[in-house]
Amino acid sequence: MFEIKNVSFCHGSDLNWIFKDFSLRVAPGQVVGLSGPSGKGKTTLGRIAAGFLIPGKGQVLMNGKPLENQGYHPVQMVFQHPELAINPRWRAGKIIREGFSPDAGLLEKFEVSGTWLSRYPCELSGGQLARICLVRALGPGTRFLITDEATAMLDPLTQARIWKSLLAHCRRHSIGILAISHDRALLHRIADQTILDFGIKNTDQEKALKN
Repeated sequence: MFEIKNVSFCHGSDLNWIFKDFSLRVAPGQVVGLSGPSGKGKTTLGRIAAGFLIPGKGQVLMNGKPLENQGYHPVQMVFQHPELAINPRWRAGKIIREGFSPDAGLLEKFEVSGTWLSRYPCELSGGQLARICLVRALGPGTRFLITDEATAMLDPLTQARIWKSLLAHCRRHSIGILAISHDRALLHRIADQTILDFGIKNTDQEKALKN
């Protein structure tokens, strides 16, 4: 079980909290969707969950124990812009092997051609880079995956094919997913449970209803 427990976060020391006392759980093999307005901290929450940021308050737990940032991290994150999450001077094969060495079956599952592995990121399309970053995140030590608008920049057909492969792989290997997206239709299709109003206070919701 992966758990974000009573987590709060603010920038600096002004105590202007982006979000406060937020909690959720993701079970192995479960897909939890997270949506909400821009600028309310969804990506920040994802970074906290993956160990990139330390929360101001609260804990990130796996099976009831705090996560350690040593060795291969069991919570991996895939971002909206894959070109910003990789070394542009590395060939695609080295980018994937940064985490682990995948077998041919995993590459085939995500339609990663062997010819891509010798190319640099600038020689690959957005869809190809998205597949490479997903494969890199699915090492044998990955137990939970955070996807932050991971397929938002892709055409609907490519998006559907990637999610079909990803969901099948994660269910087979009991990998839980926290899927962050503005696309509620996508979350409706892929998620077992969805939080639609992350970052919206009750007063904000009341104002929105009145307007």
